[in-house]
Amino acid sequence: MKALRIVFISVAIIGLIFACKKAETEKVEAPVEKEMKAEEAAPAKAEAPSYSMAGDVERGKALFKDANFANGKAGKSCSSCHPDGKGLEKAGTKGEFNIMGQRQGSLEDAVNFCIKMALKGEPIETDSQQMKDIVAYIRSIGK
Repeated sequence: MKALRIVFISVAIIGLIFACKKAETEKVEAPVEKEMKAEEAAPAKAEAPSYSMAGDVERGKALFKDANFANGKAGKSCSSCHPDGKGLEKAGTKGEFNIMGQRQGSLEDAVNFCIKMALKGEPIETDSQQMKDIVAYIRSIGK
């Protein structure tokens, strides 16, 4: 009986030791788990739904019809020469353009050429949001 009592007490002590070790481990790990859960719950900050990633077709269409686009001084818009996108149906798939006998290496270059020559405006940055928008609209014309 005495041996059974010793075994029982030993098992109880060993159980308490392991329980204390586990509690210490949980205290140390708990904040880490909470931090991880907070990171998982809140998605990483993605860029605000800014328009820097791609162009917006509707905004591009508005620019296409705007006679003041790129500070144009001719009183024309892109749609003055290309009503409803006429003549630009394949522009979205072309790699280079020949406009008025001058080679343009990209759609963005062609847009800036027309801004400068037809609209009498100021060329816009090729990576600007306005360029992305108008290029998105031009590419949508052929679809």
